[in-house]
Amino acid sequence: MSDASPRRLLPRSIWVLGFVSLLMDVSSEAIHSLLPVFMATVLGASMLTIGLLEGAAEATALLVKVFSGVLSDWWGRRKPLAVLGYGLGALSKPLFALAGGMGLIVTARLLDRVGKGIRGAPRDALVADLAPPEMRGAAFGLRQSLDTAGAFIGPLFAMTLMLLWANDFRAVFWAACVPAVLCVALLLWGVQEPERAPAAARVSPISRANLRRLSGVYWWVVGIGAVFTLARFSEAFLVLRAQQGGLPLAAAPLVLIVLNLVFSLGAYPLGRLSDAVSHTKVLIAGLMVLIAADGLLAWSDHGAVFWAGVALWGLHMALTQGLLATLVANAAPADLRGTAYGMFNLVCGMALLVASGLAGWLWDRLGAPSTFMAGMGFGLLALLAIAWRSRTGRLAP
Repeated sequence: MSDASPRRLLPRSIWVLGFVSLLMDVSSEAIHSLLPVFMATVLGASMLTIGLLEGAAEATALLVKVFSGVLSDWWGRRKPLAVLGYGLGALSKPLFALAGGMGLIVTARLLDRVGKGIRGAPRDALVADLAPPEMRGAAFGLRQSLDTAGAFIGPLFAMTLMLLWANDFRAVFWAACVPAVLCVALLLWGVQEPERAPAAARVSPISRANLRRLSGVYWWVVGIGAVFTLARFSEAFLVLRAQQGGLPLAAAPLVLIVLNLVFSLGAYPLGRLSDAVSHTKVLIAGLMVLIAADGLLAWSDHGAVFWAGVALWGLHMALTQGLLATLVANAAPADLRGTAYGMFNLVCGMALLVASGLAGWLWDRLGAPSTFMAGMGFGLLALLAIAWRSRTGRLAP
């Protein structure tokens, strides 16, 4: 039975992949929405330590995507690697509840992000394989929208349990294990990978000849993605900014609830919009929204100004995250999509490590506003790069 209908609806497996992402994000974000406050208040970690851990964790995920993406191209299979990645994410969750110090937190965070790295590039390549070319923006927008729905349901789940269980961090971490297990089960039995024609011989996707097939337009997308990442450091700093403004411990997840609610509601319609309008204009709009968000968060840590900044941060994500994934798919040959996503995330991972470490250092040395002002500076740099590229060559595929 065909997975796509004659009415050109998105294939069923793309919807299932979206719900797989939703369940894992409910689990992960229930923990991550509380983790910065847990580390700062219970374990006594500094802002620099938190920034370095967040940067290293996210960079680890993005670096591992290189190898999983290359392997998925060489092997010709995406789903088994996605199952392995989601499985490792599920296995990491109990470690947060068991942690009595930073050592086990670091282990759990890195294991969780290794799992994310293993599944990320094969999953994105699988979405690109499943989606009709003219519907890729909608496909990535839908997956991102469902993923982000989990990213605000998770913090809401955590906040509710914190209120019910008198700020018992560990009990909430245990409860977050349940959706992670359900996620792996859904992936195993609900997603069907498309059949591929057998290759005559397996050739390394990262050979010199294959890397030459990745065009200059592709490397432009990689570069602009890296500058975006420098301007958008870990969301942990938004949670810490809210706590600085007096937000109670139990309400800390509210920051990610607002951010991800805006992201989720916007990702699919804006993804569809990006299929019909100039990609360059959408990128510019996303950058301008991010710059405005950084400015508001530098200005205030509470009240309407702060929450407007959080909402704009979510809108920026809705405008740009699915679009960047679409640009990579459009610029890369079909048999190198896993490698292309891996390389893209390698560069963005290095940028994220630098960005989050710098954010923590600036916070400790110069205060919280300086962290967000630096984000504004990188956003302006990205706008200048787009303006220069628009005058000298093709801007986006």
